[in-house]
Amino acid sequence: MNTEGPHVSVLGREVVAVLAPQAGELIVDGTFGAGGYCRAFLETPAGHVYGIDRDPSAVETGRALEAEAAGRFTMLAGRFGDMEALLAASGITAVDGIALDLGISSMQVDQAERGFSFREDGPLDMRMGGEGPTAADIVNGTAEAELADLIYAYGEEHASRRIARAIVAARTDAPITRTKALADLVARTIGRGQADRIHPATRTFQALRIAVNDELGELDRGLHAAERLLRPGGRLAVVSFHSLEDRAVKRFLTRRAGAEGGPSRHAPVRAGGRAPSFELLFRGTEKPTEEEIRVNPRARSARLRAARRTAAPAWGRAEEGRQ
Repeated sequence: MNTEGPHVSVLGREVVAVLAPQAGELIVDGTFGAGGYCRAFLETPAGHVYGIDRDPSAVETGRALEAEAAGRFTMLAGRFGDMEALLAASGITAVDGIALDLGISSMQVDQAERGFSFREDGPLDMRMGGEGPTAADIVNGTAEAELADLIYAYGEEHASRRIARAIVAARTDAPITRTKALADLVARTIGRGQADRIHPATRTFQALRIAVNDELGELDRGLHAAERLLRPGGRLAVVSFHSLEDRAVKRFLTRRAGAEGGPSRHAPVRAGGRAPSFELLFRGTEKPTEEEIRVNPRARSARLRAARRTAAPAWGRAEEGRQ
């Protein structure tokens, strides 16, 4: 959900083109952030736009947009994984388009007091919605082996064991409660090669943020909810910023579209296969243009995947497991 400034969303034109809102259609932005997508959707013939966000500051921004939008926009406070219940409370059980812009917003990164950034000192928090354990709770209360596994799994950090060992050694003297203290500790532990383009703490901070906010679980719940909510012909657009997110989206959509291929050339159709619930709108991903990356360097890792809902029933968890 990266933006360089207010209301400028990564791959915004591409997302609007994918959803292509028509007159009277209902469109959902499951990750409102600064409201960039929603404002763009409101410039189309869409009948009504719904924004969802768990971040209180984003919800406040959405309330202001409600006042501007002449009854065409509704802000819903909550997680996009719960979008079915949130929309049902407004009497909505089916929609025509859903956009998900994953990860962290520039607003969150740029507020040092939120604890997301390793570049500015702040409390080691990282909670998007302000509830539940903080990153400091995880850093100071997780056993070394479990902490190493977390940093490796969610940050894809190959030095995870060294980092976890250093964290445990440091916290025996005093709890690690500040972002700069953790970032400096990781940098001292693994150093920075001349070829590295990212801060040494990038992957560790990503891992902690994902764990604190259950981002992969939220993505899984959100994708399943989108499958159930979208009408036949409805469009889904998902922008991701790291490989863990993108792999999860790719796996979900290619499986639902029957685009994984058969297990072998001798058995091209899987036993017990379901009718595809999505069709891919394009193979692979769309990426930001060089111009967008120049204007907003944070966009460089963004990837867009998109699909259109078919008339087939949504898959259940049991059917998914058989594929």
